[in-house]
Amino acid sequence: MQNPSLDRRQLLVAAGGTASLALLDQLTARPAHAHGGRGRGRLGDPFTLGVASGDPAPDGVVLWTRLAPDPLTPGGGMPARAVRVQWQVARDERMRHVVAEGTEEARPELAHSVHVELHGLQPDREYHYRFRALGAVSEVGRTRTAPQPWADTQHLAFAFASCQDWQGGHYAPYRHMAEEDLDLVLHLGDYVYENAIPADGGLRQTPVPEYLQTAPLDLDRWRAQYALYKSDPDLQAVHRRFPWVVTWDDHEVVNDYAADRTEDDPDISDLRAVAYQAWYEHQPVRRRTTSVTGPQVYQRLHWGGLAQLDVLDGRQYRDVPPCGWGEAQACEAAYDPSISMLGEEQERWLLDGLAASTAHWNVLGNNVMMGRLDHDGAAGDLLWHDAWDGFPAARRRITDRFVDAAVRNPVVVTGDWHSTFVHDVKRDFDDPGSPVVATEFVGTSITTNGDEPVYGPYYGPMIQHNPHIRFFDGDRRGYVTCRLDRSQWRTDLRMVETVSRPDARAYTLASFVVEDGRPGAVQV
Repeated sequence: MQNPSLDRRQLLVAAGGTASLALLDQLTARPAHAHGGRGRGRLGDPFTLGVASGDPAPDGVVLWTRLAPDPLTPGGGMPARAVRVQWQVARDERMRHVVAEGTEEARPELAHSVHVELHGLQPDREYHYRFRALGAVSEVGRTRTAPQPWADTQHLAFAFASCQDWQGGHYAPYRHMAEEDLDLVLHLGDYVYENAIPADGGLRQTPVPEYLQTAPLDLDRWRAQYALYKSDPDLQAVHRRFPWVVTWDDHEVVNDYAADRTEDDPDISDLRAVAYQAWYEHQPVRRRTTSVTGPQVYQRLHWGGLAQLDVLDGRQYRDVPPCGWGEAQACEAAYDPSISMLGEEQERWLLDGLAASTAHWNVLGNNVMMGRLDHDGAAGDLLWHDAWDGFPAARRRITDRFVDAAVRNPVVVTGDWHSTFVHDVKRDFDDPGSPVVATEFVGTSITTNGDEPVYGPYYGPMIQHNPHIRFFDGDRRGYVTCRLDRSQWRTDLRMVETVSRPDARAYTLASFVVEDGRPGAVQV
């Protein structure tokens, strides 16, 4: 989702260079065995990008760091050789009661990133962790494991966020998120943007090196983009405090892409390959099976018997939207049953998983809006086709499954829009009398669009044409917290007064409750 004042056709394309996903497969599959020099005394702090954890399971998590004493330069200031990295996991923050430890290898082929896939921990427990390399010790991170899928879990608290354009402002929302009492953070895409960084750092007014003032098109430049974003102390604090679950949207590659193409470029596979590799290098994610096109990002997590979380990849496998790339009239071609947002394999995985679920709440972590947004009411059928409105038959297969399989309490949480929506999800948005079968919460951006009033004026007049929209706000920045128990789901829309300062005050704009067994949110 872009600022509507920008030309959506101005997309970045690859100027050359490739990144082999087969090579990525080989690199991440190799067993860790350290070699190479220690570098003591020759390098600065290698942990400038912080530490993180993610993908919590009942028996473990992923621990992440990247060695980068000079993170905004090609190579990150590291020697072109593998470096031994030690890690420890303890029950206490002072790291006195160590329960697991080991050694991994940080290799230049993966930007000296480390992904420790832990197993053997106890379910539903808090742990602390740290790394040691090149004579330096990282900060201590906090993480936790998930409950067993059959556990009688009573509570889950998580925040979700998306769209954190670095030049759009300071990460004040993350400063406040780090103070929340949460089990995990769900990031729904646009972790970085594919744009060049202004010399003055945009709204941040922080000068950046000349190297960053061109768009990322090759692997080294993409790595520097992630390093710039991850250098932010408030983002690091949230990574350090909670395990993250992440998916991507379009700006991790290029605006509004579908599979391996954009409206202006029939083949972005080279650009996408290097962008995907940089994404993996900088996220606390497990190495899942890679396909011909890229890594498998979609995944399913259980939080005891309380919640099933299906995290979707709505970019890598989607068809080109049949009716148009952006704002366009609806058309019959989008109802072709062969047209898919998720791809055949992922869609089957999702539908089968929903049918088999015994969870109290069934959560879809979704990167683009599922609810309908009619732009012009009776005057036509103008929709935004980069969202699920461009794939109505695929959306209907999911809403039908909610009903036909009696899926309990489906709730969709979504990023992308730089605005806040609360939707009643209809079984069939083409039928005004269709029943409400789920609830959708669309969160605003962390920083994208800054403090400018962009989407309120643009989308505000459309809300009257969409009676299923229970709430809309177009121009505030922030995040969303969700707290679940056996009787209800509560959502708080957490906003900051400005992103022009990192210390901006936060407040709750509105709160909503979804009652067990009753789709649709009620403002409280």
